[in-house]
Amino acid sequence: MPIELLLTIIAVSVIQSIFGVGVLLFGTPILLLLGYNFVDALGVLLPVSMIISTLQVLRHYEDLDKAFYKNVLIYSVPLVVTFLALVTTVKINVTPLIGILLILVALKSILPFIDRKVQAVVKYERLYLMVMGIVHGMSNLGGSLLTVIIYSKHYPKDKTRVTAAASYATVALCQLLTLLWVGSEFTVPYADKVTLVQVGIVIFLLTEEMLYNNIDNEKYGKLFAGFLFISGTLLIGKSL
Repeated sequence: MPIELLLTIIAVSVIQSIFGVGVLLFGTPILLLLGYNFVDALGVLLPVSMIISTLQVLRHYEDLDKAFYKNVLIYSVPLVVTFLALVTTVKINVTPLIGILLILVALKSILPFIDRKVQAVVKYERLYLMVMGIVHGMSNLGGSLLTVIIYSKHYPKDKTRVTAAASYATVALCQLLTLLWVGSEFTVPYADKVTLVQVGIVIFLLTEEMLYNNIDNEKYGKLFAGFLFISGTLLIGKSL
């Protein structure tokens, strides 16, 4: 197994173990830069993302925002499937816009006028989730938009993470099934994928015990804002 692939999975698994998203958001551009094609990147990242998200849901399923999750199923998932199937023929670079949005949301806690603008955008939840589905199907970067709308709801940390994780796990499963349905071919060996899933499980358990359980709600909110800001900066940098 290439060492750079293993190190990538370790790094992005730590991020997703804390915030509920990260494996696809950061793993996709990293693997593309390392020379993997989009389908192979998905084939590696989706199982790892799914298993970490599933473990997070099992830990705090009682905190899940069921109404929001239902809306993700109705308004995002069908568009993720549709646009993933079309991704080889549709090329639209939405990365810079997502990056700017993430930075603005990260700053909303210290700039009240930004907070008002963000709330004005995310109140159209159904339309927002439809846009998220389109973006995620085409670019695998919809997790960034998911974090924006969840962060805007000011949930406690467990509810923030489990709601993101449940939504992300469901979307990842639908993506994987879509790739299998359209007959995508993967070049990364199956044994390597199994090993990487096992690595993701270990990283989640270690991160849960050593980091996540020691972060209170206030710190988590600040960390989440930092996560959004860094995500936005990296996405803008990638697009230049």
